[in-house]
Amino acid sequence: MSRQRVLFLCTANSARSQMAEALLRHLAGDRYEACSAGTHPSQVHPMSIRVLKEAGVSTESLSSTSIEDALSGGPVAHAFAVCAAAAESCPVLVDAVGAITLWPFNDPQTSGPEDEQLASFRTTRDLIRAKLEAWLAEH
Repeated sequence: MSRQRVLFLCTANSARSQMAEALLRHLAGDRYEACSAGTHPSQVHPMSIRVLKEAGVSTESLSSTSIEDALSGGPVAHAFAVCAAAAESCPVLVDAVGAITLWPFNDPQTSGPEDEQLASFRTTRDLIRAKLEAWLAEH
């Protein structure tokens, strides 16, 4: 049985979508092929990598990708827009994706003291993990 592809969509594809991709691989990589993309991809934020590694989640294959590149990898069974801005781009995915769900998470804090930034990234990671665990329990 082949794994269904799941796409996590965000604006920069640097934090929330990257965390969701890595967490789905960690939690259910045997059942789902996770990928992520950005409407305006940049680079994976170092704090995203740091908080994922803290949680024992592999970050080996994470890279910032465009929607077009993500869709070229094959059909996507389900897409999650993990920020409201990216959800506005979802209509372009209608023909390429089986289902699109809006999961808007706040963007983690990327300025200020390092301990505050880390706390913000950890909170986002934990919220995404909880949402994914609930979704997996239903599927």
